[in-house]
Amino acid sequence: MTFSALRNSISLLVLFAWTTLLQAQESSSDLAKKLSNPIASLISVPFQYNYDHGYGPLDGDKSTLNIQPVIPISLNEDWNLISRTILPVIWQDEIAGPSGSQFGLGDTVQSFFLSPAKPTENGLVWGAGPVFLIPTGTDDLLGGEKWGVGPTVVALKQDGPLTYGVLANHIWSFAGNDDRADISNTFLQPFLSYTTPDAWTFALNTESTYDWKTEEWSVPINLTVSKLVKIDKQPISLTAGLRYWAAAPDNGPEGLGVRVGLTFLFPK
Repeated sequence: MTFSALRNSISLLVLFAWTTLLQAQESSSDLAKKLSNPIASLISVPFQYNYDHGYGPLDGDKSTLNIQPVIPISLNEDWNLISRTILPVIWQDEIAGPSGSQFGLGDTVQSFFLSPAKPTENGLVWGAGPVFLIPTGTDDLLGGEKWGVGPTVVALKQDGPLTYGVLANHIWSFAGNDDRADISNTFLQPFLSYTTPDAWTFALNTESTYDWKTEEWSVPINLTVSKLVKIDKQPISLTAGLRYWAAAPDNGPEGLGVRVGLTFLFPK
């Protein structure tokens, strides 16, 4: 082999390796962007841990592990049905005065979004459907012991590295323990995220709830950083961040909290 041929071979190998690396980064970046879309056509299983404190007169603590599988179902070429579940596993201590510690399941929130398979001409992604509150709480202080139902909707745009939009729902209780308070809650989650070419995502959102019965807001503001990595070809997103309670009921949390997360992705 001549020197010129060897040089050309090395150049081709370098070009191939560089192209492969860029394609891998692009693929990881695309997956990371899909995670910013609550109704993306992507199976994901997030495990989201939150720690908050300042509950009640004894400044109680609460740790919540939200298990949040997202499962898209293709109905036809034009429509998808996306199932989003939030099952909380809770440990809490002295959240209602001298109430001791509780550990177990909280109430489950189950949403279904009917969504077009493709964005609209102006790039809008949207979905709408019902949301259900299922009384899976294993302790009086972990759940409301009420069944609930209502509408949910999400709308967003993805413009280059940016993703921005809002998710909202309203739940009314319609059955359950008559001795427990009725539920009429509006949930609002505006969100904004920026994803880099090497699959880092910087996100800001609020997960605000307005209780129409007590006329009180709960407003945690979340700032997180995520990185998508692959372990033995399995894509995983790692998340860490802080949350600040801008508003809460008198017996609710206050100050700063912590959020960390681990999400398993299963691309088609």
